[in-house]
Amino acid sequence: MSADVVLAFVLAAVAVVVLAGWVADRTGLPAAALLTLAGIACSLLPVPVVALNPSFVLAFVIPPLLYSAALDSSLLDIRRNLGTVISLSVLLVLLTALAIGVGFAWFVGGATLAVGVAVGAAVAPPDPVAALAVARTSGLPVRLVTLIQGEGLLNDATALTLLAVAVAAETGDGFSTSAAVGHFLLAAAGGIIAGGVVAYGVRLLRHVAREPLTANAVSLATPYAAYLLAEQFHVSGVLAVVVTGLIIGHDAPRWVDGESRLQTGAVWRLADFLLQGLVFLLIGQQLPRILHGLQQYDAATVLPAVTVTTGVLLLLRPLWLVLTHKLPAAVHTRLGTARGRGWAANALTGREVVALSWSGTRGVISLAAIFTVPLTKADGTPFPLRSLLVFCALVAVLVTLLGQGLTFAPLVRRLRLHASEADQAKLRNEARSASVHAALIRLAEIRDDDLDTDPRLIEHMREQLHVRLRRYQSRLDTLRAAGGHAASTSPEYEAGSRIRRAIIDAQRQELLRWRDAGRLPDTGLRVLERELDHEERLLPRK
Repeated sequence: MSADVVLAFVLAAVAVVVLAGWVADRTGLPAAALLTLAGIACSLLPVPVVALNPSFVLAFVIPPLLYSAALDSSLLDIRRNLGTVISLSVLLVLLTALAIGVGFAWFVGGATLAVGVAVGAAVAPPDPVAALAVARTSGLPVRLVTLIQGEGLLNDATALTLLAVAVAAETGDGFSTSAAVGHFLLAAAGGIIAGGVVAYGVRLLRHVAREPLTANAVSLATPYAAYLLAEQFHVSGVLAVVVTGLIIGHDAPRWVDGESRLQTGAVWRLADFLLQGLVFLLIGQQLPRILHGLQQYDAATVLPAVTVTTGVLLLLRPLWLVLTHKLPAAVHTRLGTARGRGWAANALTGREVVALSWSGTRGVISLAAIFTVPLTKADGTPFPLRSLLVFCALVAVLVTLLGQGLTFAPLVRRLRLHASEADQAKLRNEARSASVHAALIRLAEIRDDDLDTDPRLIEHMREQLHVRLRRYQSRLDTLRAAGGHAASTSPEYEAGSRIRRAIIDAQRQELLRWRDAGRLPDTGLRVLERELDHEERLLPRK
């Protein structure tokens, strides 16, 4: 493929990603589903199609996406819901893979338990990229988003390790149950240690990487460093990336300055937008290639395989959530024990169980995983039903990504599970007020300790802080008076924001007149524009 063709393909892909994002913003449809459909459409046109290279995807695409998701996650919230997260990311993945394996062994001709577990391990973990792309646009409460994040970030290590075990069992590559369990535990523990080591190393670099561009470069390299370190020791690279992101995301606010945080956040948002878009396009483009490999199987083999795979995925997840969250809560509450009361307080509600059941969208990790299954066994014979396994994985991805993805937002609206904007606004304004009180205390200490400071400067800053404190308190009074049903801003605040935005626009226009008249160089214009940009960033979105 010539350089011109590659360049044209990249530009076309970016154009499709931008267009899908524009359509998603105006229709409320998930961009992930739209891009997958666009990929399928492109695969049917006479244009170059990119084949999915599993090694490239797992090594170069997945680490930054997982790392970015981990940075945006809450380590404290995941730890607070660790029982549910482990239940979904470890136990449910193992149970799903085993159930699909048993179904293949019973109903699919020529399939063994190991073959079924291999495809089951590939499709068992919901993709955090796909799941969060759907969940975040649906206005879910923070608790459910945390569960989806935690599950999606941790389940890949379980699935990829189990896949390796199943392939070893089928190919006869020295498989034993005790060795498989030991390999699983070693891969998980090693991934956690590798992630901690890389996170600690990044923390040591904080004094060197204070300049925003340097800090940005270190941030972009971090997920690849974690993945590479783990892979060198043959442990879970995926888990290493996730652990690194969780630790750094938790600790970074203590030592990252504001300019670096703004710049790094902007770069990661752009990387997420482009990488996620290209990933979903890539999923859709695999359809013709996979269908071509399916021609060697008859309908009596294909239909049971697809039915078992999708049926287990769609039915086992809600059943597992009901068994682990509804029945125990009812039993312990009826018994009236302290454990029962604590369990009931933490248990998911019926509506939350329904929403979480429908959030298990699969994505590119499932396809990349199943493509790692070898073409032949150790003795040189073909790996049984490999093309069928790939097709089952693709169907699972399309059914969940399109079926669940397109219906998830309407389901959340029907369940009335939207996060309370008023409650979130109340909490933010309480935190803002607390931070201003801390600033006033520090200002008083500076006034008392530094006698050389001009008292007028101290008083001017104190007045500014009190103005902000009164503004925050006014918003809190409005929210509290409305009993949690008010919008996140009052009419007065919205009017003030419009006026402030109009003033900033007038300032920009005047600066441009100065530049055009030759009174202000472009370098000076950019500095002053950056000041206005930061001021405008503090205003609520239009």
